[in-house]
Amino acid sequence: MSRWLAALPLIALAALAVLFAGYALHRNPQVQPQALVGKPMPDLRLPTLEGAGAIALREVSAEGPMLVNFFASWCAPCEVEQPALMAMKARGVRIVGVAYKDAPPNTQAFLGRLGDPYALRLTDRDGRAGIEFGVTGVPETYLIGRDGRIVAKHSGPLDRAAAEKLVAQLR
Repeated sequence: MSRWLAALPLIALAALAVLFAGYALHRNPQVQPQALVGKPMPDLRLPTLEGAGAIALREVSAEGPMLVNFFASWCAPCEVEQPALMAMKARGVRIVGVAYKDAPPNTQAFLGRLGDPYALRLTDRDGRAGIEFGVTGVPETYLIGRDGRIVAKHSGPLDRAAAEKLVAQLR
């Protein structure tokens, strides 16, 4: 009887290993959470990067469709997507940038070095806006319709193909 009691933790550990392996084998790592797509954008007021007060994102979306891009100066993939964002800006796409958990001087240096594709620059110093939007990591880009609903979400750095897909949905 005492042998069985001694082996019990080992049996429990083996059962957990089988459970986790079964889950991992049936999970697609390419699936990105899209929980807010089709739902209203969170009603947030965020401070501007320049420190000129707070702006309500819903009011900005009432002016027409836009992209909301969460980025950070400390994020290497954010540097990779910057050319795609600059190309979108050149095509007249309105992009609102939200500096996620970043110090304003660092964000300003980042934009000065790589170019500023944003029509409006906001800050999310504590990450609360990111939580409200469901950000899983930067960069993430959300397509917002005129009605304030989230139309699409792109996780990771935008490349030309992903940018074209978002622009097509924007029009």
